[in-house]
Amino acid sequence: MPISPTDVPVHPAEPPSFRAVLDQVSAFIYTTDRNGCYTYANRMVLELLGHPLEDVLGKDIGQFFDLSENDSLRETDRRVLQDGETVSREEVNLIRATGELRTYWSIKEPLRDASGAITGMLGISYDITENKRLEDEVRKQKKLLGTILDNIDALVYMKDANRRFLYANQHAAEALGHPVEQIAGRLDSELLPQAIADEFWAKDQKILQSGQRLATEASLPDATGRMRHYWSIVVPWSSPDGTPAVIGLSTDITELHELKEELQRQAATDSLTGIANRRSFHARAESEFARSRRHGTPLSLVAIDIDHFKQINDLCGHLAGDRVLRNFAGWCQSVLRTEDLCGRTGGEEFCILLPETDIDAAHALAERIRNLTNERLAAQEHPALRVTASFGVASQSAEDRRFEDLFSRADRALYLAKQQGRDRTALLRADSAA
Repeated sequence: MPISPTDVPVHPAEPPSFRAVLDQVSAFIYTTDRNGCYTYANRMVLELLGHPLEDVLGKDIGQFFDLSENDSLRETDRRVLQDGETVSREEVNLIRATGELRTYWSIKEPLRDASGAITGMLGISYDITENKRLEDEVRKQKKLLGTILDNIDALVYMKDANRRFLYANQHAAEALGHPVEQIAGRLDSELLPQAIADEFWAKDQKILQSGQRLATEASLPDATGRMRHYWSIVVPWSSPDGTPAVIGLSTDITELHELKEELQRQAATDSLTGIANRRSFHARAESEFARSRRHGTPLSLVAIDIDHFKQINDLCGHLAGDRVLRNFAGWCQSVLRTEDLCGRTGGEEFCILLPETDIDAAHALAERIRNLTNERLAAQEHPALRVTASFGVASQSAEDRRFEDLFSRADRALYLAKQQGRDRTALLRADSAA
């Protein structure tokens, strides 16, 4: 039988300040009888309902909250009032007085008489509507950020000051060769080759110590072993508790890097023969000349000119002449060492730079190429035409101050070979007469 407001028990022993204390608690505190009618409500409950206590006591909760579609709330009350359970859970209530939909964290437990029989329910609720809104907003923002980071065409990661990854987006995880969920908490040395991990860590330490961002190019092998290149920007960051970390954003520039290398190669390569062009040959030769002088090691140069090349073009055509040049360059390359350099320095002129090689060994190599040229290099379009070449050989001397000195001597040796009838090798030592 429902309890009426006049039936609410009064406890003479209750301290006069008890209700005043409950009115100061930052929580919604109330009690009901077994039928779900209010038997007590503190100040916060009354303000929420918009009624004084006398208008609330004895009234069913459903008169103040819309429970028509809230079966879970009814089920919770049933578990407390009928089954005697204590329930802690999140609840959503529609306040009839204001039309607001609010969220609470509620703790409900049964009230019992001296015999243990359930007489009602005690409820304590905390309004977490704003917290839920903020949580939902954070969750939404986190999902949005995750979607952006996973779809941005870059590797994004975060590492702490102990070399452990705190975060990696999908692209970073793929580059590391592990699922995203297996990245956080692991050391960089567990996910990368030790040498590369140490190189990255050295840069991270400088960033953490200086507090300055670093923008640089970095290289990392992918899962297939192919070296990929990235433009990386790494910045220092501190968490709200002051824990230092670094955040990196690396954009894959492999195609740009390879294009740059290809353009550099093309700029240094003769387009017809595929060997070094005059500019790149002389640049490398200057460097080798300086190294030879510094370390006192021998350096030789062979200057070459294909004999009567104009006749080849006139008799067989320029396409045939081009084939002769390509074939000659290819044959030279095939007999040289990796450290040697062959370059096309003019129309039918070539040079071969031979580090760590004295003049006699250079002379022997020139003779080998000359003899092979006689045997194997001919203009197929005009079999009667014999293709030969003249060679001039010189080696660096103590008197040489620049590469041009060596080059000039090799060129004079080539002139001697042509004067002496072509198809021969002339050698000019530093102490020989010009």
